[in-house]
Amino acid sequence: MISTELKSHFAKTRVLGQGSGRISLSAAELAWILHITATDLEIAPVNEVLSASCEVPSFYQATIPPELPEEWFSLDVDTLLHEFAHLCAEKPDARLYFTNLCSILKRRLKFQRILSAQAKPTMDQIGPRSLLEYGVMPTELLGNWMLWRKWIFDIDNRSGQETGYLFEPVLASCIGGVPVSSRRSPVKRINDQGEKTSGGRQIDCLDVDAKIAYEFKLRVSIAASGQGRFAEELSFPAECQAAGLTPVLIVLDPTPSSRLTELQTAFEVAGGSVHIDDAWEFVETKAGDCMSTFIEKYLRPVLLQMASYDDVLPKPITLEWATDSIQISSTEESFNIERTSEQEEELDEE
Repeated sequence: MISTELKSHFAKTRVLGQGSGRISLSAAELAWILHITATDLEIAPVNEVLSASCEVPSFYQATIPPELPEEWFSLDVDTLLHEFAHLCAEKPDARLYFTNLCSILKRRLKFQRILSAQAKPTMDQIGPRSLLEYGVMPTELLGNWMLWRKWIFDIDNRSGQETGYLFEPVLASCIGGVPVSSRRSPVKRINDQGEKTSGGRQIDCLDVDAKIAYEFKLRVSIAASGQGRFAEELSFPAECQAAGLTPVLIVLDPTPSSRLTELQTAFEVAGGSVHIDDAWEFVETKAGDCMSTFIEKYLRPVLLQMASYDDVLPKPITLEWATDSIQISSTEESFNIERTSEQEEELDEE
């Protein structure tokens, strides 16, 4: 007998958003995530169609949407739900493993939609900016430069937004906590007089039972001082301590910097701890066996590989805008974005 709660969770895991912007995973995509979960956690599926012998793409090597076995598209929800219940019964953390993979897949699908539908900027939006550069570079080049950089800026903003909805909740769930918005946060800002104010501080991951507030950083660089936010970052651990929480800093890229040393000191002075060289090992210890497998397969290698590009100059790329596509190319590789006339609507579902 499958509980109502598990049925509800499975249904919610399938969907992101609402209305015209709704993302709903297909039966084949759900089957794919169930297959990956069962394979990674070494659980034999109930349904032979989902067995590990199937020829299917790995998670990050698949196209978006993925090309999957035809027989998976005809699977009904009841069959998939029973497979999900079976995985959860075999290993309870399979529920979170499956859920987090679905979360990543839904955001990847949504971002491909954003790339396809983000509108080309208009000169009504950006024309006055030409006053800063008109005459400095050739006029036609300036016009194209302004259009490209605004489109890239808009895409990057949407990318940052979608990542914010995805990365911290997934990592927080792996170590047994939840992200907390500033509005709901128990950590309050402290003014110059040492008094708590009504303003709250956003928490990357709050472990209520252990009374720990985790702060995640991919990397702490000297550039942080130029963003006008570093003073707030330094005050966060003391504000956690005042709220009765232990502040813990987790820095996933251990590249040293003077700002990192300052931040580390602030956490330690506030009675907290800092994990830099042992960050991934600490996260995986907190995560347990199942979710440490998830981290090792789907989070850590991606972030470490992309971090390797941080200290090198970017190579030349070419951007080409056609009627129904945008192509991004280097001398060796290319990627084609198929364009649609339907403009992506920003959603408020989060």
